[in-house]
Amino acid sequence: MAARSQYEELARGLSAVGAVKRGIARVLPGDCPGGSAAVLALLDRYGEMRTSRLAELLGIDMSVTSRHVAHVVERGWVERTPDPHDGRSRILRLTPAGKDLLDDLGRRAADLLADRLAEWTDEEVGQLIVLLIRLRASFGDCRVTHTYT
Repeated sequence: MAARSQYEELARGLSAVGAVKRGIARVLPGDCPGGSAAVLALLDRYGEMRTSRLAELLGIDMSVTSRHVAHVVERGWVERTPDPHDGRSRILRLTPAGKDLLDDLGRRAADLLADRLAEWTDEEVGQLIVLLIRLRASFGDCRVTHTYT
């Protein structure tokens, strides 16, 4: 087990993750904030679902989730259809336009990372990927697979 001072240094170093997320958010299109990108990413990864399930995966309140959903629906990136098992509920589904946007967001994030990590070796980038996946798994949080949220 690492020394406490190493964990303290790690805690300080993790602030860099916030800086990276903010940098990625700056390359997103103006009409697709991070919350919208997260909705698209989760629907792509898990498939159609109810808003309540989406809120659970996002780890945010239903009212905030509903605002994100309204935003992506208004732009045609997600569609809402009646739940065949419960007419009061709606099922959310990624549209082809939403999938295209998600692909674009992925390219934008990858381009930014390629630019900023140009001095890194392939091995160093690979090590970072492995360690970040391991860190995320240690927290039991492997929900969002895209880095632009």
